[in-house]
Amino acid sequence: MVMAVRVTAVQLAPMLRDAITRLNRRVRQARPVGDLTVTQLSALTSLELGGALTPRELADVERVQPPTMTKIVAKLEDRGLVLRSPHPTDGRQVILSATESGRAVLAHHERARDEWLAARLAELTPEERDSLRRAAEILQKVARA
Repeated sequence: MVMAVRVTAVQLAPMLRDAITRLNRRVRQARPVGDLTVTQLSALTSLELGGALTPRELADVERVQPPTMTKIVAKLEDRGLVLRSPHPTDGRQVILSATESGRAVLAHHERARDEWLAARLAELTPEERDSLRRAAEILQKVARA
């Protein structure tokens, strides 16, 4: 009989953080090799998830300085992945949004990461996958807090 080992929240926090960080790194490495950087993909993802944003709002979401975001957006726009539209109320501003091509690039990257992760999960036992399903539900709860 296997005895359950109880750990405190303080003991669990670094273990969980390390596991999540390592898994996230491996999933990111599974992205298709292409001409988009991780930073460009992140900005494009933020536009897709957040909807239309001003360059300043996107810089804030991505936690970069506005001049850095200007360069990122210019490269995405050159590739036809981001569209600039006039701001509806402020003529000095523009609104950025992902184009259909941008959404297709994101979907392609997401599929590649999901396929990599699914292949790793297929190597686990059904019991381990069930434990991870429960853990995923709990992690979602923690993320909402």
